[in-house]
Amino acid sequence: MSTDLETPWVEKYRPKEFDEIVSQDISTTNLTEFVKNRFDMPHMIFSGPAGTGKTSTALIIANKLLKGDKYYRNVLELNASDTVRMDFVRNELNNFVNQNMILSENEVKLVILDEADNIPKTVQQTLRRIIEGSPPNVKFILMCNYINEIIDPIISRCAVFRFLKLSEEKIVERLKFISKQEKIEVPKEKEKEFFEMLYFISAGDLRKAINTLQMSVALHLLKDLDINEILKISGFVEKPIMEKLVISLLKGNYKEVKMIFNSIKNIDSRNFIRQLNRIILSIDNVEKKNILKLKIFFGEIDYRISQGADENIQLIALLSEIFLRINKQNKN
Repeated sequence: MSTDLETPWVEKYRPKEFDEIVSQDISTTNLTEFVKNRFDMPHMIFSGPAGTGKTSTALIIANKLLKGDKYYRNVLELNASDTVRMDFVRNELNNFVNQNMILSENEVKLVILDEADNIPKTVQQTLRRIIEGSPPNVKFILMCNYINEIIDPIISRCAVFRFLKLSEEKIVERLKFISKQEKIEVPKEKEKEFFEMLYFISAGDLRKAINTLQMSVALHLLKDLDINEILKISGFVEKPIMEKLVISLLKGNYKEVKMIFNSIKNIDSRNFIRQLNRIILSIDNVEKKNILKLKIFFGEIDYRISQGADENIQLIALLSEIFLRINKQNKN
């Protein structure tokens, strides 16, 4: 078997059974029982970080409850951030939920809403009323990263399943399984570093890790494996540049820090913050009190950028704070 690059591996290796879902045993055990008694199955919310199996689990439920043409007729899949607006909720979704003419009494209908935490609160109120008034054979599965963004009246009408962030061990294990299936050859001396880097890039998102693995193979980066090439295609800064930047910070050479920072092209601010955080917080000679304060400041900068603040200004502010804290410490 040769390596298959035509099919997205996230779909090719998407779990088909509950026991194939990685590291979510508590949730999947309970869901197995719900599927057996489908008409007693409650509306559900799957909450947790991206790439932890929420969508795969919802699709497994749908495939177990509805086969063949019934699946396409009786399952409505929506990405809430794109399509769920007031008019859509009031019309198409309402029609789907209440259109039972073609259903027999032994069939269920499923509404699968991905990224439900992106639905505006006013639309969530309309959604709540539709859930309340839906027939007993209609079941909702809402998926979200942040359950606190879902209004309480919806939460109270659903069974909540929390999906845990995947460990490095589990993600690497899955990546190695896919590599074996696709007959991918990773240079032995760089294998550990390669899979560790895929995990870092993914930030615990298995879907992202698999996509990065496939992209690395498609771009022929594994034969003469250079980890920096993997970082670059993923929107991160090469390791030598980051190392020079940190050395300049530790030496107290702010002019050099600015020069290196300004030389970085097409910087992805969120990725840069993650890289810098990883390096700075692992330096042994940074005092614990400064580590704690820097952790808080890293989070603050990340939040400001997420709220639309100027990325360049915020990153310079972060570098300045690190520079001041480390050099103040060194002078003392």
